[in-house]
Amino acid sequence: MSTSKSTFRLSFMLLLVLLTSILAACGSDSATTAPSGSTTTSNEPRTIKLWHYEGANSAMGIAWAESIKQFQAAHPGVTIQFEEKGFEQIRQTAGMVLNSNETPDILEYNKGNATAGLLSTQGLLTDLSAVATQRGWDTLLSSSLQTTARYDDKGVMGSGKWFGVPNYAEYVMVYYNKDMFAKANLQVPTTFAEFEAVMDAFVQQGITPLSVGGAEYPAQQIFYELVLSKANREFVNAFQLYQGDVDFRGPEFTYGAEKMAEWVSKGYISKDATGIKAEDMGVAFTNGTFPIMISGSWWYGRFSDEIKGFEWGTFLFPGNKLHPGSSGNIWAVPTNAQNKELVYDFIDITMSQDIQTLLGNSGGVPVNADVSKITNEKNKELIQNFDAISKADGLAFYPDWPAPGYYDVLVANVQELIDGTKTPSEMLDAIAIPYQEHRATLGK
Repeated sequence: MSTSKSTFRLSFMLLLVLLTSILAACGSDSATTAPSGSTTTSNEPRTIKLWHYEGANSAMGIAWAESIKQFQAAHPGVTIQFEEKGFEQIRQTAGMVLNSNETPDILEYNKGNATAGLLSTQGLLTDLSAVATQRGWDTLLSSSLQTTARYDDKGVMGSGKWFGVPNYAEYVMVYYNKDMFAKANLQVPTTFAEFEAVMDAFVQQGITPLSVGGAEYPAQQIFYELVLSKANREFVNAFQLYQGDVDFRGPEFTYGAEKMAEWVSKGYISKDATGIKAEDMGVAFTNGTFPIMISGSWWYGRFSDEIKGFEWGTFLFPGNKLHPGSSGNIWAVPTNAQNKELVYDFIDITMSQDIQTLLGNSGGVPVNADVSKITNEKNKELIQNFDAISKADGLAFYPDWPAPGYYDVLVANVQELIDGTKTPSEMLDAIAIPYQEHRATLGK
């Protein structure tokens, strides 16, 4: 009798152990990747932290809000916790945040050597090379758009591993107030000389032509447009990719600095622009205070939504074959991120044709849209202009990309060029030093 009881107890205990193991396996909250590449999850609630800095009524903001809805519908029990951040906020703090336990699972991050490239060398971003192949991102994106997704072991863009996924494209153009042009009897300029003549005409009427944000990125992009007006692809590759020597006293940079100083002296740019941020620049144009604004396609959707008091349009910087522009900022996945397979599912949705078409119809430059379904004529023009620049190999990236901290160097020195505290030669010498010092560290 005692032997039977012992045998029964042992059998019962073994059964409990087996049941516990089975329940533990069934209750696991880990994600499982299906053969198709999609991810399935358990019903246990999860949260994915997403950061980006696009306005809610921007093309990207609209498209990504819809992406969140589609993702959550396809992943019951998974919530995307979106936290809106400022461009400057992420630019200044990403290195610290991504190295902490406060890191998001996915964020929109600035592309280029000085930003994504730098963080890739510090081990803060996930290598997405295998995922890009598995998910087909490497075939969906053209080679030119992949430039800002891939970085070598020194953080130089254009080759090496994937550390981000571009979701849209962008370029710098000229926005203009059609009503103010018509009132002044002015036509859209097609040459650089005609462009200056238009601005002269506004100055003669007591109107400062250009809305400029000198406290942030916009002013340095105007400076770069002027530099590019005298540049070729060899110059861009030397400056951006270190494929050749760069002379800051050469004709390209010298012309850009001297011409920008001249534009201030002629009244095209106010000296007060040094204290104006990008947001205030855009609001001033929206309010009809200035007839012209030189900035990026990221404003396009917002202007379409917010400008009600006048007709507006765009044109490419007259006379230039090269323009500031590239793929858009990238989806980056921090090394310390959780739920990476779910994050890859979200990126897939943002790259899908229906979301990309929505982005295009909302005033953005998509990378995978059904162009036949872009219904707004203005938006078609925006996309066609980008395609024309891209096909002509006219994307010249942005001036702050080549070196870490170069954004702040350019902001400060272009401000001093505008307010006259530095001459063009002094300004060029000041921006040459940190650039050449960084190249030396790379052995370039």
